[in-house]
Amino acid sequence: MKSRPRVFLSGFADESTANKTIVEQFAVYAALGLQYYSIRFVNLGEGIKNVMKLTRADIQKIRQFQDEYGLNVSSLGSPIGKTKLEDVDDGTTNSYVPFEKYLDEVRLACDLAHALETKLIRGFSFYHPKGTDPYDYLPKTVEQLGKIAEICHRSDLTFGLEVEANLVGQNGTILAEIYRQVNHPAMVLIFDGANIVMQGYNTLEIYEQYESMKAGIGWLHIKDYANPRHVERNDKGVHVEEDKMSNFCPADCGETGHERIFRDLAVILPALEEKLKGRGLPGVFVDLEPHLKGGGQFGGYSGPDGMGVALRSLCKTLDFTGIAYHLRDFDDVKAARGF
Repeated sequence: MKSRPRVFLSGFADESTANKTIVEQFAVYAALGLQYYSIRFVNLGEGIKNVMKLTRADIQKIRQFQDEYGLNVSSLGSPIGKTKLEDVDDGTTNSYVPFEKYLDEVRLACDLAHALETKLIRGFSFYHPKGTDPYDYLPKTVEQLGKIAEICHRSDLTFGLEVEANLVGQNGTILAEIYRQVNHPAMVLIFDGANIVMQGYNTLEIYEQYESMKAGIGWLHIKDYANPRHVERNDKGVHVEEDKMSNFCPADCGETGHERIFRDLAVILPALEEKLKGRGLPGVFVDLEPHLKGGGQFGGYSGPDGMGVALRSLCKTLDFTGIAYHLRDFDDVKAARGF
């Protein structure tokens, strides 16, 4: 009997608790049956820290808790690439860092990824000045991302470029062009339907955006968005007030059309899995980032109940579309206890 194609379930654990304590994050994820998580924000008793601010002592504590709760890091949820391309005042609060200096942050992310034993770093495609055409900034974006990909490659890591509003790579079409021009084995794309829906795209258009990205996809973020406002898109795209977005919903409720996307994903999964295994990964990750109780430019919150709802919605959709996945079972619990 032919086995079903399989994905590895993961998620941003910081969404499971408001104060981001590591015990609460890990307790929720272990109870849900997840064995992988993406690390972004964590509270180790001294306040909330972004993953890029972790010290060696912090990492040692995290790894001790990982052993206790049976968890592993799927990806480093870094903010790499969420800075301005140009040092201009465009009315936003986004920061600018000279690129050669910024590469030190990339090297730090690589060190953190190795310390946490993950092969994946999540990142972004830089902010072009608000109100400008993102295509005007494509050459500079490609040049910078190529250098980032090369640093990751030299560290035997893979850099995932997430589609998101207001960045140069704000939709699947331009992100696919970035991927084509960078043309580096250490860079893949991250599909996130809600990040496109919120820009006013309908379900048919979302599938077209997925199709554009398909050749470069390395993993997926799972959240959805319902009832997006109508927007007039032009060559300069659409500026979205990300912190005002409030209609996030589970994978089976919004406008993305995950069912159709997953049916196509099932076809390409074997080849994609083989490609990623060649880069030292176990397979294809599907990463929950639900934002069910709120989300914005640098994070989101779902609560323990919201994470449960989001996971059940994802599993139901995967079941319906014939994609297998792993959750902990009794054998895993017995193994953890040394039975």
